[in-house]
Amino acid sequence: MALVACPECNHQVSDSAFKCSQCGHRLRKAKRGLFGTLFKWSFILFNVLMAVWLFSSFGIMGEAMQSSQNEYEQAGAAIGSALGMGMIVTTWALGDIILGLLVLFTRPKEA
Repeated sequence: MALVACPECNHQVSDSAFKCSQCGHRLRKAKRGLFGTLFKWSFILFNVLMAVWLFSSFGIMGEAMQSSQNEYEQAGAAIGSALGMGMIVTTWALGDIILGLLVLFTRPKEA
C-alpha cells in the first residue's frame, strides 16, 4: 500500500482509496465487476434490439394494411397489428425493468 498526495488538499492517502479522507475529493472511480458489465451491456443490447423490432413491425403493419382486399381484412390487420405492438411494448417494459434492476444491483460500490 503506497501513499499518494490528494490533488485537492495534498493530504497523504492510500493509493487504493476512492476518496480523500481529509477533503472528500474523488481520487478514482469504482469499476463494475464481470456480472455488472454483462448486465449493463445486455441492457443496452436489449433496448437496441427492441427498438429495431418495434420499427420493423411498423413496416410489416403497413404492408399488411395495403395488401388487404376489403375492409374486413383491413380491420383484422389493424387489430392484429395493435395486439402485436402491445406485446412488443409489454415485453420491452418488463425486460427493461428486470435488466434495469440487475444493472442497478450490480453497480460498483465505493468504500
